[in-house]
Amino acid sequence: QFEQSSLQAVHQQRREMLSNVCSRYTRKRRLLQPDDLRHLVVDDTHGLLYCYVPKVACTNWKRVMMVLTGQGKYRDPLGIPAHEAHVPSNLRTLSEYSIPEINYRLRSYLKFVFVREPFERLVSAYRNKFTLSYNTAFHKRYGTKIIRRHRQHPSDRALERGDDVRFEEFVYYLLDPRTQQEEPFNEHWERVHSLCHPCIIHYDVVGKYETLAEDANYILQLVGADASVKFPASSKTTRTTDDMTAQFFQDISPFYQRRLFNLYKMDYLLFNYSIPSYLRIR
Repeated sequence: QFEQSSLQAVHQQRREMLSNVCSRYTRKRRLLQPDDLRHLVVDDTHGLLYCYVPKVACTNWKRVMMVLTGQGKYRDPLGIPAHEAHVPSNLRTLSEYSIPEINYRLRSYLKFVFVREPFERLVSAYRNKFTLSYNTAFHKRYGTKIIRRHRQHPSDRALERGDDVRFEEFVYYLLDPRTQQEEPFNEHWERVHSLCHPCIIHYDVVGKYETLAEDANYILQLVGADASVKFPASSKTTRTTDDMTAQFFQDISPFYQRRLFNLYKMDYLLFNYSIPSYLRIR
């Protein structure tokens, strides 16, 4: 009981923080469009809405949602292959429902989102999408464009393969005004406030990557999930840490550090992350 109530207090604080920041920074409330709801996964059995954020344990959460919604088809989240968790037809999103159904679910379901220190999430996305040899789709789609625009005298090989993007070039790409004019950010580096709209949708639980296990268990208890459903314990030794993130930022000039911080500033404010100590933007 004690553990539950101290967790309740933590989550109450996170909600209050979020709502204070929202009221300070958002002038007028816009209406949600169906397009805004593509990241909200629905579990009609347990009355649950989960806004997934890539690079914040979303593969494991999607696996858990497949167990919760699968009518006994899946027992163990880790038994579901990672690629299977990302197949769109395996989970329903809120954008697939009618407007009355959407409103009903937003009003009455338990809504949750998981967040992470923004630059740690960004470096994690960069490492995953641009430094691993198997991510050829990302190299072709984004890498070639980044190198063409932001590298002086690129080799023909780099222009064709796009598989050796440097972190610094990725940062220039994010800050280039053309990038967002051409299309929205890819979900792996889009800001959480743009993916999950926490100032319009009132989340009951804001989970944090830093307290993943206890927040995940808290949510599963709140919705009365079967006790056999366990959130997978993190075994990743390759995960991006604060120290690692600091190393990536060593070569980024203070001017670009500040601009990048401003780009992700709302996520820092909304979810109460402090300015990283390694930044030289004081």
